[in-house]
Amino acid sequence: MFFISGVVILAFVVLGIVFPEQFEANALNVRNWIGEKFGWFYTLAASFFLVFALWLMLSRYGRIRLGPDSSRPEFGTMAWFAMLFTAGMGIGLVFYGVTEPVWDSVDDRIVNVDNVAESTTGALQYTLFHWGFHPWAIYIIVGASLGYFCFRKGLPMRPASALYPLIGSRIYGWLGNLIDILAVFGTLFGLATSLGLGTQQINSGLERVLGVPNTGLVQVAIICLITAVAVISVVAGIDKGIRRLSVINLWLAAALMVFVFLLGPKLWMLSMMTTGAGAYLQNLVEMSLTFMPGQMEGATASTATHDFSVAWTVFYWGWWISWSPFVGMFLARISYGRTLRQFVTGTLFAPVGVTVVWFGVFGGAGMFYDKLQNAGISGVGDEAEGMYELVEALPVAGILISLVSLLTVLVVTVFFVTSSDSGSLVVDMLTNGGDPHPVKIQRIFWAVTEGLVTIVLVVAGGTAALEALKSAAVITGLPFAIVLLFMLAGLLKALKQEDPASIYPDMQLPRLGDGKPSHQNPEDEGNVTVGTSGSATSTRTEDEQ
Repeated sequence: MFFISGVVILAFVVLGIVFPEQFEANALNVRNWIGEKFGWFYTLAASFFLVFALWLMLSRYGRIRLGPDSSRPEFGTMAWFAMLFTAGMGIGLVFYGVTEPVWDSVDDRIVNVDNVAESTTGALQYTLFHWGFHPWAIYIIVGASLGYFCFRKGLPMRPASALYPLIGSRIYGWLGNLIDILAVFGTLFGLATSLGLGTQQINSGLERVLGVPNTGLVQVAIICLITAVAVISVVAGIDKGIRRLSVINLWLAAALMVFVFLLGPKLWMLSMMTTGAGAYLQNLVEMSLTFMPGQMEGATASTATHDFSVAWTVFYWGWWISWSPFVGMFLARISYGRTLRQFVTGTLFAPVGVTVVWFGVFGGAGMFYDKLQNAGISGVGDEAEGMYELVEALPVAGILISLVSLLTVLVVTVFFVTSSDSGSLVVDMLTNGGDPHPVKIQRIFWAVTEGLVTIVLVVAGGTAALEALKSAAVITGLPFAIVLLFMLAGLLKALKQEDPASIYPDMQLPRLGDGKPSHQNPEDEGNVTVGTSGSATSTRTEDEQ
């Protein structure tokens, strides 16, 4: 598994380096073809995952814990939320926080660009649609399934484990390995792409504030420095490293948001939060089930080659699905001891609430200065520049602009580190047979590998190679969407076999089972039951973490 994953990764990296333009063009063509031919499938699958997540939260199975019945959460609520949020969205919110709402507000495929109120509300509505409930519901499918089967049933922390109720011990064969390799592929290249784009945003900020040249050599130095910090964090473990960095990151991001809110058009941003969120919730069902949305009422005729739903919505669903092994596994790893209801509620609603506020502040301010102050933010062709364009548009003195820009660079940098260390942990678990406590030397290997892959792509292939790998990662979303449906089916089958005493803990009911996962009995393959302890208990030490 370790060797095969390395070979596949090396092959795609070489393609991205030697033939960056051709690789980008072919990958983009395949991505667009998938969007046009299977966009309906992405649309229905993503919406179905959201419905299932809500059902799981409200059903009687919500009382079941990700671990034995006696288990309790490993991390406090604040630390848990900080880790899940930085892993789930992280650097993307800083990267697209300004540009996506601003660009959507001038996209005549979905808004009436001549009406400020309609265009800004419609833009935020679609931005929240792409970054709101659906991606987190996708993550929940993986996180809930793996947390359940690993911590409650004693199976390895790998995507194939969720298929045990359906295919039994074949999860340990070629099919299970294929699923895991697909997960490694989407995780590593999705991370490399995001880290490469994040490096460009850091370099852009340093160039604006400190005059640091925007060159490949500087970007290599940035990646090396951040990778070194990520190695320290991942070696320190989840509690001492990733948890602390995630909490720091959350506070830094909150400070940046407060600065922009206090210095920007406060009433406008508050209005954007409420009207944008209201429009999103009001039209959620319609948007969720619409593959070809066409023009919204009053929008002008579209001149784009591809419909908005193919260019953006289907792209996002594929991107989130390709990221789901990484984020879902990490969520499972940090959610030991929580009930399914706690897991779904905390993972679905809390991050979306923060996302509404984030885009309301940054996207709202960006649209205000672009639409009403002619700041020209919509004309920025590079997402990395959007945040800095907004900061420079704020009505404050130059020194304060520099300080806020430096804070932005710091936020991106720490997001970079938290993405790298949590990603390294997940890839290590995937290539180490699903062990939730991988050895330190392999954590270091994968953290360094992510940094090296990013360096090679940024220096040798540039933006073309990064965009090609982004498309390649999204392409993996199609087969993995099918895997997610089977994971969902496996989880549902296992839940139906649960001991009633675990579902209704306050009732005096006799318990079933003998305390061991039934997959150890070949005559009962495919059925997984738990006993008094809720199955295998994970022994945790500070050194392992």
